[in-house]
Amino acid sequence: MDLAAHVDDRSPRGIAATVARLVRGGDLRPGDRLPTVRTLAADLGVSPATVSGAWQALSAVGIVISRGRAGTVVLPPPASWLPPRYRDLAGGAPARLDLSTGTPDPELLPLIGPALSRVALQRPAADTGAYVTSPVVPALEVLLRDSWPFAPQRITVVDGALDAISRTLERVAGYGSRVAVEDPGFPPLFDLLDQLGLERVPVTLDRHGMRPDALEAALDAGAGVVVLQPRAHNPTGVSMTSTRARELAAVLRRHDALVVEDDHSGEIASARDVTLGPLLPDRVVHVRSYSKSHGPDLRIAAVGGPASVLDGLVARRMLGPGWTSRLLQHVLVDLLTDSSAIEAVAHARRVYHARRRALRDALATHGIAIDPGDGINVWLPVHDERTALVRLEAAGIRVAPGAPFSADGGTSPSNVVGEDSGSPAGSVGRAHVRVTVGLLGSEVEDVARALALAAAE
Repeated sequence: MDLAAHVDDRSPRGIAATVARLVRGGDLRPGDRLPTVRTLAADLGVSPATVSGAWQALSAVGIVISRGRAGTVVLPPPASWLPPRYRDLAGGAPARLDLSTGTPDPELLPLIGPALSRVALQRPAADTGAYVTSPVVPALEVLLRDSWPFAPQRITVVDGALDAISRTLERVAGYGSRVAVEDPGFPPLFDLLDQLGLERVPVTLDRHGMRPDALEAALDAGAGVVVLQPRAHNPTGVSMTSTRARELAAVLRRHDALVVEDDHSGEIASARDVTLGPLLPDRVVHVRSYSKSHGPDLRIAAVGGPASVLDGLVARRMLGPGWTSRLLQHVLVDLLTDSSAIEAVAHARRVYHARRRALRDALATHGIAIDPGDGINVWLPVHDERTALVRLEAAGIRVAPGAPFSADGGTSPSNVVGEDSGSPAGSVGRAHVRVTVGLLGSEVEDVARALALAAAE
């Protein structure tokens, strides 16, 4: 490339801005070598110090790296530190309306400022100034035990739901072990299993959760751990019913397997908090995240389950992060007990339910039926995933591609079960995209129209 031909402003700032634009636009790619300082200076008719200043500015923000005699090279974008499926979900062009993220609406989170102020005045100094003390502040443990869906032997807190699942799997599954997972399921979980050297065994779903026959097959195939989402399943919105929980427990009693429940939507879910915990004593680790209800940056998830798993998990953390910030734990205690914060979460739950229903009704007018579901995401069947993404991008709307949600590594998950088995409506043999309805506002009708056009043949 003739870089000099693209430079209009020959100041250090102008040269750096040109290179940055070319990198963002894909004209310069990771690993491309830039001209030497002297070569570009001669081409532009400026001093070498001017070009050197531009290179230093680009290096300071992580766009290029100087390797001495090897030259100056374009670095990969920051997203390259993301695991593969995370990258698949995070990729794509900027959009007028981004419904791809799977994140809560920031406007519906409880205000954290007042909680921080109160905690700063009231927190016990002993709780936040010691290394060797309980990893869970007593007030939070009381709240957690009072609200837990079963009586766990142990309860602790970690840095988010995925951290909880990771640390549990590290305790109970050795390299090469098989883990039964939902198909479709949560892409970062699949990345995590790959990192841990664990083999995924896909289990299909219907409207009531994991299918008992599919789970039986996975356990017969050697799966020693089952990871499932009991409600507001990401991406389908399916929630496990009490009847299905009993059916799955009956299957699991015939096998020696541990269950990890990822209740990621927690207090913003409208469905009941159904769990296998009371049905399989000492064999269920239940994870409840507060990211979607109280804020992703709190980085707090609670974990309750058997002492044989949780004691080792807590001991291992003491040789790493030690504990989850007790200051943040006190903030969560405040948010779980303050009346205005409690009402804010309840309001968010009602709003998410209404937004999901509004999109479902709007899609129905275009002949597209989706299940009521729960949570902040909708699993939309489309004729062709790539075509749907392109059409939506043209309409200024970004959604998540369906392929990363496939547990078996296929091109796109489809919940392949017969309609008489109660499969999610419109899922049989279809590609999908995931739409974060939690971020929808007044544009529901326009979005529904665009989604219907994108889904068509």
